[in-house]
Amino acid sequence: MSDPNTFDRVSPAEDPNWQAAWETEDNYWYENFTSRPYALGPDYYDRFRPAYRYGFESAQHHLGRQWEDAEPDLRSGWDRYQHRGESPSAWEEIRDAVRDAWDRVVSGRGRGPQSKLRDPGVRE
Repeated sequence: MSDPNTFDRVSPAEDPNWQAAWETEDNYWYENFTSRPYALGPDYYDRFRPAYRYGFESAQHHLGRQWEDAEPDLRSGWDRYQHRGESPSAWEEIRDAVRDAWDRVVSGRGRGPQSKLRDPGVRE
């Protein structure tokens, strides 16, 4: 029996091959955006939405890579990302949101326990 509160997880424990759709992640980040240290206010979600999508999609395409190894490629790829929006943000402005989405996908794939999102203000 599945837990009714699993809607906010990237991959349910019952099926390790299950992949979340962007729409599921978009809902998660819309609901949780204001809890992030870089959130400028609830009206700014649309500014960070492309970054969350980029992190979500990139983590799925770069399975097995660590963030530290993938970030240079992600940084250069951001300028070419098709879903950046009409007035795209600079990498430095959205990096932490990309990382949050990346970490959420990676932690959902069993790459290690993650009880809460990391604090982007703390350098690892």
